[in-house]
Amino acid sequence: MEHLTGAKETEALKWIMKATEVAVHALCKKAKCGTVIVQNNEIIGMGYNAPALNKEEHRMCDSEYTPGKPKYDQTCCIHAEWRAIVDALKRNPEKISGSTLYFSRVGRDGEMKKSGKPFCTVCSRLALDSGIKTFVLLHEEGITAYSTPTYNRMSYEYSPQTTL
Repeated sequence: MEHLTGAKETEALKWIMKATEVAVHALCKKAKCGTVIVQNNEIIGMGYNAPALNKEEHRMCDSEYTPGKPKYDQTCCIHAEWRAIVDALKRNPEKISGSTLYFSRVGRDGEMKKSGKPFCTVCSRLALDSGIKTFVLLHEEGITAYSTPTYNRMSYEYSPQTTL
């Protein structure tokens, strides 16, 4: 885990701002998130959270099925990270290995919000399995880059009583 400063921080903020632009289009009723995956200064995949196929009939947020689910699964939406990974694998499968994933969250008015600590084990496992090298998040203390194995381990260690 590395708290970015200087040129690395400036570069990461550029990509987080791109992820923020993507997040504004999210269709989720609970959280608006966006992700870009970058390799060699090129976006190779992007995604936002929304119901499957972006279709209202697949939305389950308002149903009886979501209560009691783990934190990462309290939405019916496909996570922004999942969509970005699938997008990269469809369009640029040869470029995903060694890439960097940048995540952003926005409020209802489109303003960028700080991210919580790593907690979604599904996102972390998909990133790990697809070959993504680094996860980058904007936290209260600044921009943090996590190796994907570290992000995965921290996701499993997450406890709502100790973080966020």
